Amino acid sequence: MRDAEEFDAFYASSAQRVLGQVYAMVGSRTEAEDAVAEAYARAWGRWSTVRECDSPEAWVRKVAYRVAVSAWRKAVNRVRAHRREAVGQQVEAVSVDHVALVEALRRIPAEQRRVIVLHHLVGLSVTEIAVETRTNPNTVKTRLARGRRGLASYLTGGEHQTTGGRSHGA
Repeated sequence: MRDAEEFDAFYASSAQRVLGQVYAMVGSRTEAEDAVAEAYARAWGRWSTVRECDSPEAWVRKVAYRVAVSAWRKAVNRVRAHRREAVGQQVEAVSVDHVALVEALRRIPAEQRRVIVLHHLVGLSVTEIAVETRTNPNTVKTRLARGRRGLASYLTGGEHQTTGGRSHGA
């Protein structure tokens, strides 16, 4: 019973944060919710191992990201349908800045978006991001720089297309 209580406390303290982070990385709340739910289910199934990780939350976030990427690869048409559907949905009151930032994040390549979110929203260091994304720190720095340039361009009204990958999805 201790395991269930420990896992429940872990879930309660981290689920909303992880959902927000994965949503920012993948650009679709629906896909993020599905991926995060699957990641927590997998964490529960391996809780004795996951709890021993340096950061169980990072483990869940990484698994959720991978689940989302896998879903994109298997269902590109479904993702497009979700995006079309989301256009007309009412959203809780958000600031114009928030909307602009989310739109700009959607327009930069997925790997740049991922490191931007991990660094600026999650607060991970370049080294921590490199470990989580299984890349070297110089690649993380390059993606951060390109992502920032792309975001700056979109947020200042420019239509600059960043280099280094596709701008939507994974």
